[in-house]
Amino acid sequence: MQTELKISGMSCGHCVKAVEKALGALPGVEGVQVSLDEGKATVQGSADAGAMIAAVKEEGYGAEVAGA
Repeated sequence: MQTELKISGMSCGHCVKAVEKALGALPGVEGVQVSLDEGKATVQGSADAGAMIAAVKEEGYGAEVAGA
């Protein structure tokens, strides 16, 4: 399963790493790709979208499911 999130507030490589780390730490996440240029994160695995959004917001960035 793949979930795409729109991420707002990222401005540098450190931001990307923070979002990758937050998402990667969730149970059920098998892989994470974060694009600074596109402002999105693509997450592979069975983690709950609400948990993903909460994890990103906890790091100080905005998040929502892309296309929602």
